[in-house]
Amino acid sequence: MKIFAVLGSRNQQGKTAALTKALLHGLKEKGAATEMLFLTSVTLKACRQCEEDGWGICHSEGRCVIEDDFDSIVKNIDGADAVIFSTPVYYADMSESMKTFTDRLRRCNAPIISRTKENRNFKPVIGICHAGGGGGGAETCVVNLKKVLSQCGFEVIDMVPVRRQTLPIKLKNLESIGEWLFDHIETGEWERVIPRPKSVK
Repeated sequence: MKIFAVLGSRNQQGKTAALTKALLHGLKEKGAATEMLFLTSVTLKACRQCEEDGWGICHSEGRCVIEDDFDSIVKNIDGADAVIFSTPVYYADMSESMKTFTDRLRRCNAPIISRTKENRNFKPVIGICHAGGGGGGAETCVVNLKKVLSQCGFEVIDMVPVRRQTLPIKLKNLESIGEWLFDHIETGEWERVIPRPKSVK
């Protein structure tokens, strides 16, 4: 089993990274192979809204014309059994790097989803939103991240808001969630937790 984690944080030793590692540790304890990618460590450009209607080949072919690291990240996502999206909270929302990536991802997935009315891979995902500082905005960020992940066509299994004040207990909880996620993917139970929609030809 392979789990791929996408982080919208710059600090590889920070709190968002620690929360992600806690979740991955629970998975690794069960035997999963895990990988983390910090979006700020790769080249990732913003959507150009290529044509006059604001779209491009993303709408017709389900891929992006921009030549950067976007395609390689998507390949890692496609090759994983589950994906983790973790972001620090800025202004009650996702980080800029996470916004940049998910904006392009949902555009490339949009024509696939609209044609099939279902997730192309039924990929289970978990989102983590960590609010440092005063600890506010995590709940709003969770709503925004869940919305965009659903628009990308993922099956959102869980969303975890973390305030600075709840960090210690959430670290423990995330390790348990990792163990739970492994068991549910291994047995196929997650498909019964969130039933798949029927295909529409």
